Amino acid sequence: MAQSRRVEVFLFAFSLAALLLGGCFALAGISQIAAYCWLIGTACVLVWLMVIIVAAITKGTVGLDVIAAFSMIGSLYLGELLTGNVIAVMFAGGQLLEAIAQSRARQEMTALLARSPRIATRYEGESLVAVKIEDIRVGDHLLIRPGDLVPVDGIVARGAVLLDESVMTGESLPVAHHIDDRLYSGVTNIGGAFDMVALTDAAGSTFSAIIRMVSAAEQQKAPMARLADRYALGLFAFTVALAGLGWLLSEDPLRVLAVFVVATPCPLIVAVPVAIVSGLSRCAKIGVLVKNGGALEAMATASSLLFDKTGTITVGEPSVAQVLMDPEWNEADLIQMAGTVAQASSHSVSKALAHYATQTSSLFSHPSHVVEAPGEGISGEIEGRHVYFGTFEFVARHVRTSGWVENARSVVGQQEGLIAAIGVDDRLVGLVIFHDSIRPEAAGVMRALRQSGFKRIGLLTGDRRQVAEAVADGLFFDHIEAGATPAGKVNIVLQEKKRAVVAMVGDGVNDAPALAAANIGIALGAKGVGASAEAADAVVLIDRLDPLPEAFQIAQRSFLIAKQSVFVGIGLSAIGMVVAAFGYLRPIEGAVLQEAIDVAAILNALRALDIKFLS
Repeated sequence: MAQSRRVEVFLFAFSLAALLLGGCFALAGISQIAAYCWLIGTACVLVWLMVIIVAAITKGTVGLDVIAAFSMIGSLYLGELLTGNVIAVMFAGGQLLEAIAQSRARQEMTALLARSPRIATRYEGESLVAVKIEDIRVGDHLLIRPGDLVPVDGIVARGAVLLDESVMTGESLPVAHHIDDRLYSGVTNIGGAFDMVALTDAAGSTFSAIIRMVSAAEQQKAPMARLADRYALGLFAFTVALAGLGWLLSEDPLRVLAVFVVATPCPLIVAVPVAIVSGLSRCAKIGVLVKNGGALEAMATASSLLFDKTGTITVGEPSVAQVLMDPEWNEADLIQMAGTVAQASSHSVSKALAHYATQTSSLFSHPSHVVEAPGEGISGEIEGRHVYFGTFEFVARHVRTSGWVENARSVVGQQEGLIAAIGVDDRLVGLVIFHDSIRPEAAGVMRALRQSGFKRIGLLTGDRRQVAEAVADGLFFDHIEAGATPAGKVNIVLQEKKRAVVAMVGDGVNDAPALAAANIGIALGAKGVGASAEAADAVVLIDRLDPLPEAFQIAQRSFLIAKQSVFVGIGLSAIGMVVAAFGYLRPIEGAVLQEAIDVAAILNALRALDIKFLS
């Protein structure tokens, strides 16, 4: 890219110098040397342009560059050397402007690459050792000093944590974390030193996954990057027709040349990629990585939106909703004992209970004689008492039948959600009802999405309809598709695509097929860096829904600006071509007019870099 930039700078500077030097000789009356200067300035850029055109043709594409080539060739053939040099300067300047504008627009994306952590501090026995992040392994105990980047995903083990997460979320305020909170790589420690335990190696970290996707996005040519080229053949045919009309009216080759000169939209063909890359950059700045221009276009035109339920509309992790207990017990004592045993398990339900217990009381020291039955429950001994926590059947096997056991069995039979039982010694003494809470931001996001222009929003889930309707209550979904398998979700997406352009938001591996089937698949949060992110066209870099409405608005505005650049630019050029065909514009005047049109188109496209939204 650096070498290409040097070529663009050289060609623009050379052609401009040839134009100005030739002008000086012309003013001095040395017209022959002036003509040589303009000839060389035009020929140099024309050779470069022909290389670009041949390369495009070998890839099966034809763009508006062809019109610029015809204009330069015609200028040289007819001896309009000044006009040819002006066109050459316009074309070279447009290419350089594209490179500069795209470089500015990519600043937020490339900033991620510059922030990639390199070194971490690892505990090895009693010592601290600096290691490359490639050497970090799951389970390593790491020290994160003030100012350090979190090198891999991990769990807070010790210390108060204050992080700057703006690079991942766009949120400028510091974020506090506590023991057992999960941290994602790439964020900066702006508080005191703390310890964490690595949950991933470097390759498997959230930040590395994002870097891989950014690199892939940087290497891809956006399918919509030359929106103006969609109309290249039509505009070329229109140009030839008007040039032919000019010839029929006058048989003057200069009229033909003037039409081609006015039809040369040199910087216009780069105005669209400037707007698109600007949109990609703005999305990255708010924490939404859109992989290419085609995905941005799909976001701009989508009017139907489908959400997965678990982990997308809901948090995706169990939390304690209610505790029922034997009348002889109080909740604080019961949760204290059960939470102490539960902390020895890595199961999500046990972790939820242990977290709830730490919020309501202090836990005992670690339990002894811990035995875990995978998928069933866990037991342990606390101060001489046996405590059981797990499924109702697991706990019931270890206790004697009593009246409260039968009451508990009745409750379990009536509940729709997840229930765990607690037993102490030989008695079943409590039930814990869990639920998957709705994301607190969900309702506001739904309202904002409606305002963004979505006509139809649906909820997809593999759960029963009763559960789905309970989650959807108050969120105003247009339709709910319950009991859907991964294949069923794909079918629903395909049916919805018959109605409109469809966006699908999900987070799990089971969502990957539906994300791939949608016009625009969006993987949510740091969880979405595996199979779902590979299948998706965009990834929300935080585990929240908040950035979605603004990302869709950025896409809509970017493409509106891109289309304005195309249609207004080509429309004004068409008017100028008609005027030239009737003999009212000389080639050099047409070149100056087109220069003004093209600069206006570029400046319009640059507006996409500074999109503002009402909060």
